[in-house]
Order: sequence, then C-alpha cells, then structure tokens
Amino acid sequence: MDTATILLIAMLLDAIFGEPKWLWDRVAHPAVLMGKIIGWADQRLNNGNARAKGIVVLVALVLGGWWIGGIIEWFGALPTVLLAAILIAQKSLVDHVKAVGQALRRSVSEGQIEVAKIVGRDTKEMSEPEVARAAIESAAENLSDGVNAPVFWFLIAGLPGLLVYKAVNTADSMIGYKNEKYEDFGWASARFDDLLNWIPARLTAFLIMLSKADFTFGASLREDAQLHRSPNAGWPEAAMARVLDIALSGPRSYDGEMREFPYVNEFGRRTIGANDIDQATAILWRSWAIMLAAVVVIALI
Repeated sequence: MDTATILLIAMLLDAIFGEPKWLWDRVAHPAVLMGKIIGWADQRLNNGNARAKGIVVLVALVLGGWWIGGIIEWFGALPTVLLAAILIAQKSLVDHVKAVGQALRRSVSEGQIEVAKIVGRDTKEMSEPEVARAAIESAAENLSDGVNAPVFWFLIAGLPGLLVYKAVNTADSMIGYKNEKYEDFGWASARFDDLLNWIPARLTAFLIMLSKADFTFGASLREDAQLHRSPNAGWPEAAMARVLDIALSGPRSYDGEMREFPYVNEFGRRTIGANDIDQATAILWRSWAIMLAAVVVIALI
C-alpha cells in the first residue's frame, strides 16, 4: 500500500474515532511517552553546557523517531495506519475547541475552565471575548501543528517523518521557551521545530483562505503574520483572523504578568463569542476536507 493511501485511511480513522478516552485511560499515548523521555532529559541534562546537550537531545530524538518509524513500517500497513491515525489530531482538536464554545454559552467561568485545557496563558480573569479569542487562536495554530504538519511530513517521509516531527514538536512545547531555564537547552529543538513547521504553517494559511474562497487579503497576510511573536503560528492565525474578520493575538497574561503583544488583523472585531468559535470549527473541517481531497488526488496519481 502506498504512502498516500495509508495516510488517507489514517486521516479518515482519526476523523471518525478521534482520541478514544477508554484506550488512553489504559495505555500511554505515544505523545505522552515522548514527553516523558524529554522530561527525563530535561531533569538530567539541563545544566552546564546546556546548549550542546540540547543539541544532543535533538539529534537523539530525530534518530530515535526515524528508527522507530522505520521498524513499525517494516511490520506493514496496519500498524503504520493506526499510529498515523493516533498522531493526526483533527477530531480531538475540533472537539476541544467546540467544547469551549459550548461552555461559554453556559457561562464565562465555564468557558474559562474549558479554554484552560488548550492554552497555556492565564484564564481565570478572562472576559468572554478573551476566552473566544484564545480558543480560536488555538484552533488556527493547532490546525497547523497538530494536523497539517503531521500530514505533510507523512507524505514527505512516511511514518519516520511523522514521528520525527511529533518528537521535535513535543520537545519545542516542553523546552522551547525563551526564558532563563530553557534559552540554551531548548534552543536547538525550538529552531528545528521552526524549520519543520515553515511550510505547513503557510500551507495551513492557504487552506484556511481556500476554505472560504477568500483571497482578498492575500497581499496583507505576510504583514499580519509578521506581527505575531512566532515565525510560523502567525500565518494560520492571520488567515483565520482575516477570514472571520476578527482581531487575534494581542495582550494576554502568563504567570500573572500581562504581555502587550500586538493584534493580528488589528482592525477586526474584538467583541467575539461562541458563534465565532463555531465558525472557526467549521473552517477546521473545511480545511481538513481540502487536505483530504489533495491526498486522494496524490493516491490516485
């Protein structure tokens, strides 16, 4: 079975079944296992000469992901399909974002609790528009990181490519921070994650625009994306902001400290709520469907 056909089946399995809670309550999710390995490395190696050790950790993750992916592929299409379906997170992303909208309709406090599950910023003092904005930003960014980048790297390099991407992306989410503790140790993982996400982030922005057949803002998308603190996340967020005509990014609080980030699509609506979250989840599915159609075409060639 060719790579595109395997990917097609994996995408459909993920869209149908998502993340079965009964399974992950009994066994560790592969991403959790990756996180434990990275956490162990952080505890043991994040000390003297941290940048060099961080590079060693990155090389080990890349080689380990490539090797394990190759072994699993050797056992045939079935385990490859199943692991790929597990590591493509479309349905779980939609479910988590949709849950924020449903909670927000009940009360702002319930929305705060739900959005705290998918963002790392402070949520207890958020207003309704801030909860909605956080959920939509997470939707756009994770459409790239959690769905399109895994699909892209599977198409390019099969299961080894997907596992390498997930390992590096997990490392970036754990140690890729620009603070005193991780500035050196997480430097290599953060930079390599930026490289691996360069094409998927821009592809995701294109898919979001295509999902609404709206290219009127294409020329200004780069300017919007460059306002974002991330070299890649700004692209899907800028596209989502423009398609929904809302302002994203902007000020937010981390660990009790307010940070004055600029808005993406500054003049878009700022009074947003659950209905806008619903529109964002619809865009997630339309973008996924376009990507699925592209994979079908590749499988047929």
